Amino acid sequence: MVAILQQAFQARRAVKIIAGLNNFDSARVVQIVRAAEAGGATFVDIACDAELIRLVRRSTDLPVCVSAIEPQGLLMAVRSGADCVEIGNFDSFYARGVRFDAEVVLDLARRSRDLLGCDVMLSVTVPHTLSLDVQVSLAVQLEALGADIIQTEGGTSSRPTHPGTLGLVEKAAPTLAAAYEISRSVSVPVLCASGLSAVTVPMALACGAAGVGVGSAVNRLDDEVAMVAQVRAIVEAVEQACVFERVSP
Repeated sequence: MVAILQQAFQARRAVKIIAGLNNFDSARVVQIVRAAEAGGATFVDIACDAELIRLVRRSTDLPVCVSAIEPQGLLMAVRSGADCVEIGNFDSFYARGVRFDAEVVLDLARRSRDLLGCDVMLSVTVPHTLSLDVQVSLAVQLEALGADIIQTEGGTSSRPTHPGTLGLVEKAAPTLAAAYEISRSVSVPVLCASGLSAVTVPMALACGAAGVGVGSAVNRLDDEVAMVAQVRAIVEAVEQACVFERVSP
């Protein structure tokens, strides 16, 4: 499974579908995961719960990522069948006024790597609440600590002022800016996530990301057929962007 992820990131076409990192509704999560697989996604990201992980593991052949902010939770996720883990899900804390500074994230990454060892693929989200220069500095330090993937964020706090396509671009602006700056400073893959859609995932790749993470554009939908269609639209947008890069002078 890890090899699948590595190949997708190397080809710069990884697509992660996020079921909702506080979504513990097993039926709903499985529905989203099925749609992700049918739509051609690379992997899925789910909440940190042992039973949920085992259920999803039985429901899909896709690699499964689990996000948490506690190293022990990440260890549990690996033991329950997760293929990779992520220090993230900061958004649920922002709403309560909790922020994560660079030292806190570095400490979490250090403790997680020590606990998990070197064989587990570890992704670390860089909080968008930090200034861009601090985000870049943190990403460089995370790479030195052994992070395999750096993830950006920002869409949940973005407040678009326009409807339609322009609004989608506005919503994605913070994570796109972070992907652009960070990808030029680290050698590990950057996964651009939060606030993306089929409109903006090509922009994420143009900004230097090796993959994209999409949540609400898929998991807010009620119908599984509509979910599959949305995943396919995202995957096709990534594929088209990759083709454009190959033929561009």
